[in-house]
Amino acid sequence: MTQNTKENQRLEDHYSKKKDWLKWGPYLSERQWGTVREDYSANGDAWNYLPHDHARSRTYRWGEDGIAGISDRYCNICFSVGLWNGKDPILKERLFGLTGPQGNHGEDVKELYYYLENTPSHSYMKHLYKYPQNEFPYNQLVAENQKRGKHDTEFELLDTGIFDNNEYFDVHTEYAKAEGEDILVKISVSNRGPKEALAVVLPTIWIRNFWSFTGMEEKPVIKKKGNKKAPQLSIDHSYVGKYNLYFDAPDRLLFTENETNMERVFNGTNEHPFKKDLFHDAVINSDFSLAEKNTKGTKCAPMYELNIAAGETKTIRLRLSTQDINSPIDDSFESVFEERIKESNEFLNSITEKSSEEEREIQKQAFAGLLWTKQYYNYEVEQWLNGDPGTTPPQERKHGRNSTWTTFRNHDILSMPDAWEYPWFAAWDSAFHCVTFSMVDHEFAKKQLLLFTKEWYMAANGQIPAYEWNFSDVNPPVQAWAAIQIYQMEQRKTGTGDLSFLKRMFNKLALNFTWWVNREDSLNNNVFEGGFLGLDNIGVFDRSNGVPGGGILEQVDGTSWMALYCLNMLEIALEIAIHDDTFEDMALKYFGHFVFIAEALNKITEGSMSSWDEKEGFFYDTLILPDGKKIPIKVRSISGLLSLAAVLNIRKECLDKLPRFKASMDWYRTYRMETQKYQVIEEFSPDKDVLLSLVPQERLSILIHSILDESEFLSDYGIRSLSKIHETKYEIEINGSTYGINYEPAESSTDLFGGNSNWRGPIWMPMNYLFISSFKEYHNHFEDNLKFDYPTGSGNQLNLKEIGFEISKRLIGIFRKDENGNRPVNELEKEKYTDKHFKELILFYEYFDGNNGRGVGASHQTGWTALVANLIEEINR
Repeated sequence: MTQNTKENQRLEDHYSKKKDWLKWGPYLSERQWGTVREDYSANGDAWNYLPHDHARSRTYRWGEDGIAGISDRYCNICFSVGLWNGKDPILKERLFGLTGPQGNHGEDVKELYYYLENTPSHSYMKHLYKYPQNEFPYNQLVAENQKRGKHDTEFELLDTGIFDNNEYFDVHTEYAKAEGEDILVKISVSNRGPKEALAVVLPTIWIRNFWSFTGMEEKPVIKKKGNKKAPQLSIDHSYVGKYNLYFDAPDRLLFTENETNMERVFNGTNEHPFKKDLFHDAVINSDFSLAEKNTKGTKCAPMYELNIAAGETKTIRLRLSTQDINSPIDDSFESVFEERIKESNEFLNSITEKSSEEEREIQKQAFAGLLWTKQYYNYEVEQWLNGDPGTTPPQERKHGRNSTWTTFRNHDILSMPDAWEYPWFAAWDSAFHCVTFSMVDHEFAKKQLLLFTKEWYMAANGQIPAYEWNFSDVNPPVQAWAAIQIYQMEQRKTGTGDLSFLKRMFNKLALNFTWWVNREDSLNNNVFEGGFLGLDNIGVFDRSNGVPGGGILEQVDGTSWMALYCLNMLEIALEIAIHDDTFEDMALKYFGHFVFIAEALNKITEGSMSSWDEKEGFFYDTLILPDGKKIPIKVRSISGLLSLAAVLNIRKECLDKLPRFKASMDWYRTYRMETQKYQVIEEFSPDKDVLLSLVPQERLSILIHSILDESEFLSDYGIRSLSKIHETKYEIEINGSTYGINYEPAESSTDLFGGNSNWRGPIWMPMNYLFISSFKEYHNHFEDNLKFDYPTGSGNQLNLKEIGFEISKRLIGIFRKDENGNRPVNELEKEKYTDKHFKELILFYEYFDGNNGRGVGASHQTGWTALVANLIEEINR
């Protein structure tokens, strides 16, 4: 695999600190309004405290937002694209979407935009926003979605008909770095409609407001410079230095301040009229007297009024640089773009060299989405709770959301699941993101994973914060799994694994493991509860909000996650111990703990109910009521299948290098046999690899039979999260109340977790990736000695590696074109996506319909759905 591309060299120069190529990037969020950070209400109602309608008028405290935007790594100086079509009631400075309460399935962005290209150093980036030429249907989107029920699909922008006559603009925003702090910008507006149309474009640069909250010794300033033929702005900011913004001659040059319009938002009094929303007022009302009055401010936009003929494209050029450049936009401007585009293609080809042209395009857009959603994230909980100097937030906040996390204090670049719907981190999402990031940027992947173990993230007791809406919730502990994946990926690619990274992860995750053991095993029996565990509404009741009857829910997935965690920590310890024998004792510790967990999940002893149902061949959660009564919750879901993920094949050559570990493992096995305990070692021979598995082979075969059954879990597009047998609703009565669950292949019909996420049938890329990885691990041990019908009952016998490949192909098939040029992901909008200006565009949704593969949930959750890029690489390896 080629490593000597120009992009690789840029990354090497950056991480060796020769040049700072990552000071600027796509770090500007797509939504800052409606976030927990900006919520200073007493009741924690983030959506209503700072709604979309306030966003244009109200200064943010913890970040900024915009369309196709960039910023420096601390979000001091921001740049994005503003638009107006001559008809909208709102200047389009940020993306619109429904809040959680407004949507029939929770929050949802209602815009059409696509991440087309991005390199790890952000030396070249390309974004597409599709802007209607007629009035944007804000009210219609809200009203229609509020009419619809949970069993109806969401009403999307394409459903309004506003794109039916192609009366829209394609707005391509491209960035090319000549150097780390010399950034060239092109905004190309193409009229896709049948007649000439007006597009008003405002490339906007502004400064994040610290002075109104914490005070600054010197307020930053943007000043007019240059002349009409060579217009220019100077930016002076004590935190990041001096910059120049060069740009094509505009029709107007507008200035204001990035400050709250107190009169509009709070019925207060403004000290001056130059407020954040001044450009909106000026453009909508066609009154530029105030906006053109000043020649300096903290928010500025050259304004271009473009009359664009049908089929025509007009381009605006800008350049942001620390340099004083005599001819900033000359013939060399375009040559920089050409060079960076060429280098971007070379880099992509180097990591996708075995992919087909179609596969490479899928990977390209997956990587682009992942890289575009690297966002600046600032949240200092103690400051947030106490308020800024001169302010007094409601006292209820001191005991509300995240109030126990006063040590959480960050200002970092984080990989977000979705920059609009999830413009905040989720710990287990990020672990999956890092596995794909490792394909393009090993160092970022490692640093990102380590970040969550830092003392300003991890609590003193070892808990890793889950996600912004509730740090104390419990996400699956997949950080150790991701760490070993990243280590092995780098080792395959470069020939050398980063042992220092493994050691650093191991040492901190040992604290997190102890937190799990101490908190989530209340009966001290190695069967874990866990609660939410990231799977939202997969249970018959909300697992994170108390258990019916005041009981305890012993969760198969909680126990399986912990067994997987044990094996991941064991695998890391073994890898390190080969080079540092002081880690051999830790390997023994995690091996022993895994034995106890496996025994607890599988045991059948007198007076105890096993999680395994022998008759039905499945693992079920067990509800233990205060009187000791045990009730199995007989839901056939991926929660019960997760036991398959906890598997590790230890190579003979590894065991030979660690004789003390090998001898101790042999003793464990002999002792357990003598005392008739459950066996986790499938077979043991001095001359063979050793397989550690949470499930014995006979149970493995039964579960694989279910997972490959098309009438249960196997869809044409991957593994479903709930068996289709639950098309007939499963119900259970607990203490006089009835709880139930049924197979729902797409959107959720329940309100659990807002109803915007569903684990009751759809296909989720990260869980499928885990299962495929475990199939490969089983195959490493059994090879062709273990085969199954694929699908169940077909008579087509394949080994588990081959089965993993076949499931991978089904998942990749979600994004491939069929014989008619349709991608299953676009099932509800396939007619539009046959249009020449749509057909090559791909969205990477949160999850996928279990019946037809269409995209569901957050439409830009490229984060963990980007794992499809890994699957493509693996089937071609």
